[in-house]
This record gives sequence, C-alpha cells and structure tokens, in this order.
Amino acid sequence: MQEDKHAILYYDGACPLCSTEIDRLRAASDGSLRTLDIHALAPGECEDVDQLLRTLHYVSTTGDRLVGLDANVAAWQHTRWGFAFRWLRWPLVRSIASRVYDVWARRRYRRMYGDAG
Repeated sequence: MQEDKHAILYYDGACPLCSTEIDRLRAASDGSLRTLDIHALAPGECEDVDQLLRTLHYVSTTGDRLVGLDANVAAWQHTRWGFAFRWLRWPLVRSIASRVYDVWARRRYRRMYGDAG
C-alpha cells in the first residue's frame, strides 16, 4: 500500500463527518500526508476494506500502522495544529478518549453499513 515518502490516512469518503474532517486536515496539511478514500481504492488494492471502513487507519512513512483515535492524532501531526491533539495521547486521557472514539466509530459504522459486528 505504501508507494512514496508520504504517510497515508485511509478514511470513509461516504461519511459526511469523516469527509468534513478530512477536508480540514487536507487544508492544514504540510503536504506529507496522503488521504485515501476507501471507496476509491482499486479492487484488490487492500485486503480488508471492511476493517478500513470501521475506523481510521494511518500508515507512517516507515510502515507503522495506527488505527482509531491514534490514527487521527498522528494524521494531525502533519499540520501546524498537531500540538492541539497530542493531549489525547496522555496516559490518563488516552484510555477514555480512545473508548469514546471506539463507541462513536461503532455507531457510525452501524448507522452507515448496518452491522457493528
């Protein structure tokens, strides 16, 4: 999946809220992040499209993978606003913030695709 020196963020382009945030992220990006709409991937380009649709997925330039809120925070580090998201990774906040994101992601997936699995 990794073709160049850009980090990649996979997102659900059919989700209005996701698309709005990605538009904001792109506008603020320093150019080192590629955003890929999961629905625009070529057949066979990704092994598990369903997993990608369930939550954000980020792939760093070194191939490290992050999902969920960690992916979101990592993506925002490609902007001048990255510092404003780092507190979400502080040990006491991380657990709660990740749980809130996971609940939201499951509900979003269920509302859009029917099964929260």
